[in-house]
Amino acid sequence: MRATVCELPYQPALLEPAWAALCAHARSERSELVLLPEFAFVEPVWESTPFEPARWAAAVARSDDWTARLHELGAARVVGARPVTVGGRHFNEGFAWTAQGGYQPLRRKFHLPEEPGGWEAHWFERGDAEFARFAAGALGFGLSICTELWALETYAGYAALGVEAILTPRATAAATTAKWLAVGTVAAVRTGAYSLSSNRVDRAAGTYGGAGWAISPDGALLARTTTDQPFCTVDVDPALAAAARSTYPRYVFASAAPRR
Repeated sequence: MRATVCELPYQPALLEPAWAALCAHARSERSELVLLPEFAFVEPVWESTPFEPARWAAAVARSDDWTARLHELGAARVVGARPVTVGGRHFNEGFAWTAQGGYQPLRRKFHLPEEPGGWEAHWFERGDAEFARFAAGALGFGLSICTELWALETYAGYAALGVEAILTPRATAAATTAKWLAVGTVAAVRTGAYSLSSNRVDRAAGTYGGAGWAISPDGALLARTTTDQPFCTVDVDPALAAAARSTYPRYVFASAAPRR
């Protein structure tokens, strides 16, 4: 499967040309799966408190507008995370969009930071504690939304579920890029799956640092986005990931699992 990771600005004047370029890239590279950043199209409401209903409603409406444009990418599948309101409750919802089936919810973010610049627990309610396996054609994947990639205890579960990729939409700072690449590598090596991530970017303010990545099941950095190359497409081989689960260090933990 050909998969595209990216870095995207959220400001409307910057987003439109970046989106056009991403669409052109995805089509020229024959991408079958495009991974978007966390809350790719909306302002970072979580940077401040208190919760403001009008700003939340605007973020949901803007996400609705952009969801209707996902077909412009020309990819069979798009995965990301966006704001939703369900029964009066506010969530950060991971989703998959397909050309055939449209929008499908996946899981809602469970691990929520609560600190200056990242007041997520003020803006979202906790979602799904279960880290399930989803399917994108022949590719089985797990969805860990931003901070959730640090939930190291999920890796054993992902390995047991046989996921071939962990997809991570992010909204992370340039100053922390090295740490995020490190945990993305650990996710791949421990699980025996590809680690794919896309990030927001705001280089003028320095708030969001881009650096989307694709990491192989054995921890090799296959691609990383930059200012000069904000989109990267790689071939993801589910069979390679399946074979990796029987090699070091994955087999060590599999053999140590309790027998039933």
